[in-house]
Amino acid sequence: MTDGPARSSSRARILGRVRRALADVPRYERPEDHPVPRDYLRAHGERTSAESVDLLAARLTDYRAVVHRTDPPGLPAVLAELLRRRGAHRVVVPAGLPDGWLTEAAIEQVVDGAGLTAHELDAVDSVVTGCALAIAETGTLVLDAGPDQGRRRITLVPDHHVCVVRAPGQVVDSVPRALERLSPVRPLTWISGPSATSDIELDRVEGVHGPRTLEVILVESPEPPS
Repeated sequence: MTDGPARSSSRARILGRVRRALADVPRYERPEDHPVPRDYLRAHGERTSAESVDLLAARLTDYRAVVHRTDPPGLPAVLAELLRRRGAHRVVVPAGLPDGWLTEAAIEQVVDGAGLTAHELDAVDSVVTGCALAIAETGTLVLDAGPDQGRRRITLVPDHHVCVVRAPGQVVDSVPRALERLSPVRPLTWISGPSATSDIELDRVEGVHGPRTLEVILVESPEPPS
């Protein structure tokens, strides 16, 4: 472990470099005085909404998520079947999960709340949530602790996460387009596939930092006529 004087010396060196880099900047100048041009690509190519949803499904599969597709009336049956196959009996849900989603599932629902401990979360079989957005190009789900998503911890402790994405409304093409729709003051969780890491021999190990199994249900509604 680095001792106190060494830490202090490193800090002094870093701050010294910052001061030297800013030596010619007037004290009255502020970052907003020099807008940064953001002329990079907003997305890699143009797609229809259906093509974006197809790309999202492909990217999620690349990341070893299990993808299911249905329409709004079919969602309760799909959720019930996935939880049945998993053998899930106790499932944690956000307080704002839509009422109709789990009407066909024979489970005990554990509603998220401040008193729910990590030990209790570890004892449940699955977690079911919605999402804020899904990014097609990167196969990423973004959760922002909305009513149908709950606190970040409920999607990190249980070993099985079922996430519902409403398409095409919640699907965007790219990260820049996602950032335009997300609030920077909310606690954002970005998920690309099940939790995974590699050991020193580069052997993939899943379930270390979050769920070992991620299942995504794309609930597809027809687009209104333009």
